[in-house]
Amino acid sequence: METLLLDPDDVEANATYPEVIDAVEAAFAAYALGDAIMPAKSYIDLPEYSGDFRSMPAYLDVRGTDVPGDWDAAGVKWVNAHPENPSRHGLPTVMGTVIYSDPATAVPLAIMDGTTLTRLRTGAAAAVATRHLAIEDARSLGIVGAGAQASTQLAAIAAVRPIETVVVADRNEAKQRAFVEAHGGDFDVRAGSIEEAAACDVLSTVTPVESPIVPRDAVGDHTHVNAMGADAAGKHELDDRILLDAKLVIDDYEQCVHSGEVNVPWSAGVLGDVDLYGTLGDVVVGEKDGRTESDGITVFDSTGLAIQDVATAHVAYEHASEHGEGVGFRLVDVE
Repeated sequence: METLLLDPDDVEANATYPEVIDAVEAAFAAYALGDAIMPAKSYIDLPEYSGDFRSMPAYLDVRGTDVPGDWDAAGVKWVNAHPENPSRHGLPTVMGTVIYSDPATAVPLAIMDGTTLTRLRTGAAAAVATRHLAIEDARSLGIVGAGAQASTQLAAIAAVRPIETVVVADRNEAKQRAFVEAHGGDFDVRAGSIEEAAACDVLSTVTPVESPIVPRDAVGDHTHVNAMGADAAGKHELDDRILLDAKLVIDDYEQCVHSGEVNVPWSAGVLGDVDLYGTLGDVVVGEKDGRTESDGITVFDSTGLAIQDVATAHVAYEHASEHGEGVGFRLVDVE
């Protein structure tokens, strides 16, 4: 029995939208229904190297959900954050590896690049939230932050809404220009200000800032916001008044109050339980309503969950196996 090795190109080619979006939606549903096991993310801090390692395991069974799919899956993502890597070693700040296993036998079915997978599953989470919380005819998308995640946000959200116009904001003009050039052939894309991006039907923020950069008065009356950048304590992209005025949906309570977009105002006592509408899983399974006619601003606070990684790994592995892609190697001796 062989284990499949999938490099970044293999993951990109085989974990494609809309399949990943549907799988991630099924994962949120399974989690809400109690059909997923996701221990808390564990950290190994390495101050000597100005970095850390993070372990993210999960099991999910989507067979009990109404979302299409009849599978279960297990895996773990081993990922780091070493901010000095680019300047010191010429390496990425974040690198990840996913081990994807058969729950029935524990056989490691695949080992795959987790960096590309993380980018894809993050876009898929925004798309699931947009599917349920944005206005049906959303045609404009604002993106704050023109880094690697920006393109995935566009690709994923355009798979669930008829996006025509895109406004990208970034203080780095070279990144803005590169994004416009990369996507101008498929969409009406232009570089703009944060205020112009925030006025769009859908807004995705994908920056690492620790002081809010999106002002309340810039956000459209019916804008849906995907707050994707905050993934550690202290990070904060949105004016607190946006969070207070919005229908506020989170991915996971413990992670969000610790390291999501709400973590700073939560610690300051500005936000509390009463301000949280529910989880995205609650919305997916119908325990909570998605967008209604009376809704104004909606916000999705995404910290990134291991169930998303496992769901995306499932799509990548199944597609690669079916099409004979990746490299097989013997990792387990079969008696």
